[in-house]
Amino acid sequence: MMPMLKSTFLILTALFPIVNPLGGAPLFLSLTHYYSADQRKILSRRIAINSIVLIVVSYFIGTHILAFFGISLPVVQVGGGLVLTATGWALLRQKDEDSTKADVHRSVNEQDLFSKAFYPLTLPLTVGPGSISVAITLGANEPHANPQMIYSIVGAVIGAVLIAASVYLCYAFADRLARALGETGMSVIMRLSSFLLVCIGVQIIWNGLSTLLKSVTGAH
Repeated sequence: MMPMLKSTFLILTALFPIVNPLGGAPLFLSLTHYYSADQRKILSRRIAINSIVLIVVSYFIGTHILAFFGISLPVVQVGGGLVLTATGWALLRQKDEDSTKADVHRSVNEQDLFSKAFYPLTLPLTVGPGSISVAITLGANEPHANPQMIYSIVGAVIGAVLIAASVYLCYAFADRLARALGETGMSVIMRLSSFLLVCIGVQIIWNGLSTLLKSVTGAH
């Protein structure tokens, strides 16, 4: 039982601050302002499911996937950081009048909703390169030969489900947060969140680049 609790706590403490569902809620609302509240709830549920899959896959077989394609973790950080920076920059430049038309709803079916659920709403907005690289690192440090490994697996899955549940709650009810803060408050939070997204992306790029540069300079 202790390995299960340890894995659950490890996943929550390491990934929850990076995923930051409360901070991502204004960005989610900005990207989905033309959907109805019910459509956003459907989208939030799919994003939560996608988040569980991404975290669990990264944790358990992330290192094997990277090894199969011959990709190092620093390269994933650089590539993912570039995508995250580009997404944050696009949101930062988005005009206020485009993000506040919450009452103008687009007629869409579930297939159209789900086509946007993975990119960019799940990756990189919710579970980005930072979360993926941390999950891969945690999984790589997990002792796979341990006879109690099954408890660690269950604990990691529980941790991913708890994070995904928080993502669903924050995203599905982001419109209520917007009403509570008002148009000006949401605009300020959205701009700050977008700027932080750019900063996080640049930091992830730098983390990957610094590791790559050290490997190059250390080789000579």
